Amino acid sequence: MAEETETETEEVDQDAMMAEWEAMADDDEEGGGEAEGDGDEMGGAAGSTRVLDQSEIDSLLGVDTSADDDVAQSGIQAILNSALVSYERLPMLEVVFDRLVRMMSTSLRNFTSDNVEVSLDNITSARFGDYLNSIPLPAMLSVFKAEEWDNFGLMTVDSALIYSIVDVLLGGRRGTAAMRIEGRPYTTIERNLVERMVHVVLADLSSAFDPLSPVNFRFERLETNPRFATIARHANATIVITLRVDMEDRGGRIELLIPYATLEPVRELLLQMFMGEKFGRDSIWEGHLTAELWQTDVPIQAVLEQVELPLGEIMNWEVGSHLELSTTPASAIEMRCGDVPMFQGNMGRKNGSIAVRVVNKLARESEAS
Repeated sequence: MAEETETETEEVDQDAMMAEWEAMADDDEEGGGEAEGDGDEMGGAAGSTRVLDQSEIDSLLGVDTSADDDVAQSGIQAILNSALVSYERLPMLEVVFDRLVRMMSTSLRNFTSDNVEVSLDNITSARFGDYLNSIPLPAMLSVFKAEEWDNFGLMTVDSALIYSIVDVLLGGRRGTAAMRIEGRPYTTIERNLVERMVHVVLADLSSAFDPLSPVNFRFERLETNPRFATIARHANATIVITLRVDMEDRGGRIELLIPYATLEPVRELLLQMFMGEKFGRDSIWEGHLTAELWQTDVPIQAVLEQVELPLGEIMNWEVGSHLELSTTPASAIEMRCGDVPMFQGNMGRKNGSIAVRVVNKLARESEAS
């Protein structure tokens, strides 16, 4: 009997505890506004028992499945990505890649003998390791080197563009999509054709950077496994440029990855807001001023000899006083512009006038010293 009594007492306590918890939950839902007005203690108690729902957890973690890709990231994801350097701090990059798009449209048309349209999808910043993990396979990864900058870059050609290029170059019919055969490695013919296209794109990329800084992007190797295309540490920040290549009903994407370390030698040039930016200088005015200076009349004095005398002796001079000079017809005469010695020559006559023949240029000697 004693054991049954203890069991019934425990069940009653549990039922009372459950009823108390349900009552507290009802009070939180129905009287939330009243709890805030009762005092700080009630508000603190209600806040401590509140549980986040799934939407609030997703917002905190920066996960939003319903939002578009263009929506800015928030929460922990934004904090993690805040360490990345935004490409918008390098305004000249957009100018360079806009120039690349125009040049590629022409060069790929000549390469494929087809109507090719190249467009710039986006320019983003990403960690190198995250980009390698996000590459959709199968794909071809081309490693290239910027010789003047002594660093590397990566070009990724997706499978859709690979099959489209092969189909176009080998005479595939227009109006039909390129046939994709999955589950097999790329053949030698496919690799060679894609390598030729990569050479064309790298030549255009070099030309696009020429007005900013001359650089030669040299093809290194072609890989199909992302692990063998590692050109930087996984945590390094990079710039990813996505280009869309359309050939009527065929096409694909080319992605250019350039680490920030590669762009470091031309970072100051990429910070310019426009090409050839120089604060505080006006090249047009400089050219005009230079042209006017070359036409300016400058007085030149021929100094026969220079003698130093005491001021008292000079004060005793009278009309008719003589000053003896040791200059002879063969002596060197110094020609000055103000106090600056310019030339050295010999005194003589020409066409009945006194003249000086220039022998040496003193200004050049003083600059060399």
